[in-house]
Amino acid sequence: MREIKKLAIANRGEVAVRIIRACQELGIQTVLLHSEADIASRAYRMSDEQVCIGPAELSQSYLNIEKNIQGALSCGADAVHPGFGFLSENADFAQACLDNKIIFIGPWPKSIRDLGDKITAKDIVTSEGIPTIPGYNGDSQDVDALIRECQKIGYPVIIKATAGGGGRGMKVVRTTEEARELITSAQREAKSAFGLSNVFIEKYLDRAKHIEVQVFGDLTGQAVHLYERECSAQRRHQKVIEESPAAQLDPQIREKITQAAITLAKKVQYVGAGTVEFLVQDKDYYFLEMNTRLQVEHPVTELVMGVDLVKAQILTMTGRMALWPQNRLQPRGHAIECRVYAEDPYSTGMPSTGPVAFQYFPEGPGRRFDFAFDAGDSVTPYYDSMIAKVIVWDESRPRAIMKMIATLKETIIFGVKTNIPFLLDMLQHPEFVEGSLTTAFIQKYFPQGAKPVNLSEREKLFLEKAAQQTDTMGENSSSEVPSPWNQTWRNV
Repeated sequence: MREIKKLAIANRGEVAVRIIRACQELGIQTVLLHSEADIASRAYRMSDEQVCIGPAELSQSYLNIEKNIQGALSCGADAVHPGFGFLSENADFAQACLDNKIIFIGPWPKSIRDLGDKITAKDIVTSEGIPTIPGYNGDSQDVDALIRECQKIGYPVIIKATAGGGGRGMKVVRTTEEARELITSAQREAKSAFGLSNVFIEKYLDRAKHIEVQVFGDLTGQAVHLYERECSAQRRHQKVIEESPAAQLDPQIREKITQAAITLAKKVQYVGAGTVEFLVQDKDYYFLEMNTRLQVEHPVTELVMGVDLVKAQILTMTGRMALWPQNRLQPRGHAIECRVYAEDPYSTGMPSTGPVAFQYFPEGPGRRFDFAFDAGDSVTPYYDSMIAKVIVWDESRPRAIMKMIATLKETIIFGVKTNIPFLLDMLQHPEFVEGSLTTAFIQKYFPQGAKPVNLSEREKLFLEKAAQQTDTMGENSSSEVPSPWNQTWRNV
């Protein structure tokens, strides 16, 4: 196997920082392949070299295979790590790396291609006897034909893009009257996000838990699982809070889904870190999809399992990684991750852009902060608005929840609004505390976001005066820089 002396990162934000940290510990130089919008970023400053691959537009930078390949070749990189999102699950990009003698830190192109197409993936898991959600996977994309299939399956159903994930191209259809509009909308979104408008239909499970299993495969075709994560707290199919192990998961279901995940990984000779996702409802489980990459929520698995998945990815591709024995992999304690976004917590996730004037993450035992911005950096409208991931570990789930609440209350971010009040509301809701939440949790209890904070008259007067003083502080408080006193950061 080739040695990796220099690794190019085809990504941005906190995952780029995460990969840089792993490379620093392994003595590997890093090159950030970045857009013009990410010159003033934490990952840019931390990387050893930087190559600008294009403007902010995704098609001209982070989603452009040729520019990423040329960027890696121009600096003599031995390998490329795609992180998550962007080109991380693009089989053509993985193949282009191999064709140019660049190590792709991820699975083989065939595995990505087979599992990336949702219909092909369903055919594979069905052949292995793994339950799948009833639905329609046919070739016809005629809207009238798709409406008839919805009626056969029975409402509610969910429309999904065959070539993607992350909530794009997903629409829940509850009646025939709304089917046409939502199907055509899903097809448009799929075409825009993935270049392919094809969709398929599944029965929508409205009381399900979203449970995913972390798997890891080596170059010999062997694979292990690192237990499960619960990702039921999600908004518009985007995860917001994740934890490991899953709350209130039947031990028999845990055994079945972990074994199913290993079976699938071995079937496709999967290499590296991957995640097999399931929906669990009424003591039944159904395969949802397999993500052929590192997950955003991988830190909760790292904390309960005592592993480093990013270093394991890199070492595996150089032949220096011995797969962990399955019988030695046992979770310890409980970990929770909260995604901190720059958004208005009271307006269903309306993004908040602008400079991060100040931030403070309260370090302490069992607390981890994966963040993408330093004070002075700007949250731009071009990309996802996640500022940081706050992850905690403790010896039990109740204590982990308490620690997360305390950690978020002590976290301070000025300059942009954040969803911290929203996260705190969810963490303290009885259904979350008892662990009975399903994927309907946020829509049921928090359809508009966090509950409004009732400020006293004294607090309102204080904020008004503080804002007035800030507005007269001179050049450093120009109208282009949002006043930190206008932000809802009060977490009580």
